[in-house]
Amino acid sequence: MAKLPTPRRRKGLQVPILIVEDNADQWLIIRAVLKQCFPEVEPIWINNTAQAIAYLEMQAMDVAKVPRMILSDLYLPRKEDGFALLEFIKQHQFYRKPPVIMLSASEDVEIISAAYALNAASYIIKPGSYHEWLNYFYTFRRYWWEIVTLPLLPQ
Repeated sequence: MAKLPTPRRRKGLQVPILIVEDNADQWLIIRAVLKQCFPEVEPIWINNTAQAIAYLEMQAMDVAKVPRMILSDLYLPRKEDGFALLEFIKQHQFYRKPPVIMLSASEDVEIISAAYALNAASYIIKPGSYHEWLNYFYTFRRYWWEIVTLPLLPQ
C-alpha cells in the first residue's frame, strides 16, 4: 500500500485521542504507528478501565481536553472490562460524543456483535505485524480524519 501524505505536526494543534490498552507492548506499537500516521494527535495512554473513567471525568471540565476519539482494547484484561468501559462511555451524554473504536484480537462474531450492540463506532481486529498496523492506520486515518466529520472540534 502506498504511503499517504500526512500533514506536518504543528505546535499547539495537538488533538487528544485516548488509547486504552493494558498491554505495554501493544501500546508501544500503537504509539509508534500513530506518530507516523497521525502526527497531529496527542495519544493519551491509559491501561485500565478505572483509570479511563477517572480520566474522562477529569477532562469533562475542559471541552478542549476531551479526547476527540477513543481507541480501546476490548480485553482489559477481561472482555467484561472493555464492555464496561464502552457501556460507561455510551451511557453518559457528554462522553458518548467521541467515537469509540474497539480493538481486539478476537474474531468471535458474538463478541463483535456485542461491541456494536453497545454502540462501538467500529471494531478492528488487531493486526499481527507492525507493517499491518501501519496499513490499518493509514486507512483508519483516511476514513476517520479526512472523510468523517467528528464532533468536539479542537479549540
